[in-house]
Amino acid sequence: MYRSLAKFVLLLAAAAVTWSSFFLDAHARSAHEASASCIERERDALLAFKHGLYDIDDYLVSWQHESQNCCQWEGITCRSTTGHVIQLDLHGRYYLDGQISPSLLSLEQIEYLNLNHTCLTGPNGGVPKFLGSLKNLRHLDLSFMVFNGTVPPQLGNLSKLEYLDLSGSDMYSTDISWLTHLPLVVYLDMSGMNLSSIAAGWSLVVNNLPSLEYLGLASCSLSGANQFLEHQNLTKLHHLDLSYNYFGHPVASAWFWNVTSIKYIDISETSLHGPFPNALGNMTSLQHLFFPCSLDFDYGVTTCNKATMTVDMRNLCDLEELVLDGSLSSGNITKFLENLPQCPSNRFKYLSLKSNNMNGIMAAGLGQLNSLIRLHLPYNNISGSIPLSIGNLSYLEYLDLSNNHLTGHITPELANLTSLQYISMSNNNLIGPIPLWTARQGRLEYLDLSYNSFNGTIQLGIGLCTRLRYLSLSYNHLTGPIPPWLGNCTKMGYLSLSSNQLTGPIPMEIASCTDLGYLSLSNNLLTGHVPSKIGMLINLTELDLRNNYLDGMITNEHLVTLTKLLHLDLSNNFFRGPLPSEFGIQLGLYEFIVSSNNFIGHIPKSICQLGRLIVLDLSNNFLEGEFPQCSQEPNLVFLLLNNNRFSGKFPSSLRNYSNLAFVDMSRNNLYGEVPQWIGELVYLRFLQLSHNLFHGKIPTSITNL
Repeated sequence: MYRSLAKFVLLLAAAAVTWSSFFLDAHARSAHEASASCIERERDALLAFKHGLYDIDDYLVSWQHESQNCCQWEGITCRSTTGHVIQLDLHGRYYLDGQISPSLLSLEQIEYLNLNHTCLTGPNGGVPKFLGSLKNLRHLDLSFMVFNGTVPPQLGNLSKLEYLDLSGSDMYSTDISWLTHLPLVVYLDMSGMNLSSIAAGWSLVVNNLPSLEYLGLASCSLSGANQFLEHQNLTKLHHLDLSYNYFGHPVASAWFWNVTSIKYIDISETSLHGPFPNALGNMTSLQHLFFPCSLDFDYGVTTCNKATMTVDMRNLCDLEELVLDGSLSSGNITKFLENLPQCPSNRFKYLSLKSNNMNGIMAAGLGQLNSLIRLHLPYNNISGSIPLSIGNLSYLEYLDLSNNHLTGHITPELANLTSLQYISMSNNNLIGPIPLWTARQGRLEYLDLSYNSFNGTIQLGIGLCTRLRYLSLSYNHLTGPIPPWLGNCTKMGYLSLSSNQLTGPIPMEIASCTDLGYLSLSNNLLTGHVPSKIGMLINLTELDLRNNYLDGMITNEHLVTLTKLLHLDLSNNFFRGPLPSEFGIQLGLYEFIVSSNNFIGHIPKSICQLGRLIVLDLSNNFLEGEFPQCSQEPNLVFLLLNNNRFSGKFPSSLRNYSNLAFVDMSRNNLYGEVPQWIGELVYLRFLQLSHNLFHGKIPTSITNL
């Protein structure tokens, strides 16, 4: 043991000497390069290049005639031994505009040219042909520039090129055979370029690039990837991005499944169909496979489920991510999970199968995926209960099982998942109470169990609240009171308990959740007063308490500090007394709905200050008096004052409400004539004035509407 320790110390000492030597050499090289003096003609060439540019940000302020050593200019690197410019790097200078000058041809030794994300172009708006004469270039990055037109084949003269990025520009090419003259190219990205005229020959071209490791051809309008390659030369390829092309042929016929060196494949939105090939199971280097299809992410709707996946992937020990959202026409979740990697050193972290018509039950085998961090299975037809083995996924942070047909109770084994931050089990058929989870569950940040059939009371443990940020238990059959311990969830930003059968009062402890931005307790059986401490929720943007049995008064104390409020709905309750007098503080409020209550008195004048208000619904109350005369022109679109005790003539201030589309003032005590100017409200679509005391002629201008 002593010898081993001594040997280890000697190794550390040797390593220290090696690293010290490395850093000293690096420092010496850096100092030498900084002191190198550039070649005069190359300095003049750079100044000529600058002369044709518009440098709004003065990025090239160091490029001056007075500064003799161009090797010290911004973006310039010279070879320390000769002073020749070997690198010109102006990447990311979005406001650098102008034309790329042929003077760069004087930089005969340049090896690295990076102009990405600038607004530089060639003489005709395209890539300058003369760049093909910079024969020593090894790195050329022209990505996300404003080029148009065709790609010059002269780039094929850059036989030493190892890195070529032409992605993100509005260019096209009808012939990419010039790529075959770049035998050393390791990185090639032409994503976004229109290659629709190349037909099927593109894969034959890239197959002649034996050094290629990275190939990006996303969104290139390619028509297929099913070419037959007699000899596979891409033995080093590890990154392949063919996403957003329309291939439309069987996925198994694609040429790349035999390239066993690939680590990353992105074939998103390619309309490939049919079963995946068994060859996928032999791609033991594969780490990431992306094959999602377009979804409506709010509802999980997709129209492009075309493929199937029954491949045995148990030997893909390096696989980390598998994303197949919306791409599978069917499948059995039990068998699918059994075919996933089952290796001693399992690295599988991310599985997403959203909206794939998956059926079957999640068997105990789920627990074997003990490296999972994120599991997405929403919008499928998965049934049965949640397996107890889910408690083995100790690294799991994100769990989404929503919109399935799960039954049974929520397993208490979820308490073992100490890394969990997000749970969604909404829209299932789960029953029973929410289990009492211990403080071990302290990192959970999202819980969604909505759309279920719970029939018990909420029994969530206080430990769950430590870092909880999002809690939705809406659309269930939860009963009992809202638990006061929710007030311990001080980091929660979203709370929805709507559409249940919760009873009792709103606990004042909820005021401790000062990060809340969204609070919905609607469609329950809640009673009692709204605690005035709700005014402590200063970050609230939406407050929805509609359809309950709440009573008492709503005062300034409830609302005056809610300066960020955008949506307020108190409708269908038993609130009484006058409306709060101060509304001016809610300057961003766009919906104020208090219909079907017992409010009395006048509309406060302060409501005129709500310049962004779009919906004002005061219907079905006992309000009286006249509508306030507001001087400023509001954005109001919906005005509902029906079934109150309003009096006076038709409100003249409504003439300024030019955006009005829906007006209901029926069942009040309004009198006089309907004004001729009503025809000026050109967006009006609904006008209800019945059951009032109006008299006289109907204005002819109403036909203008």
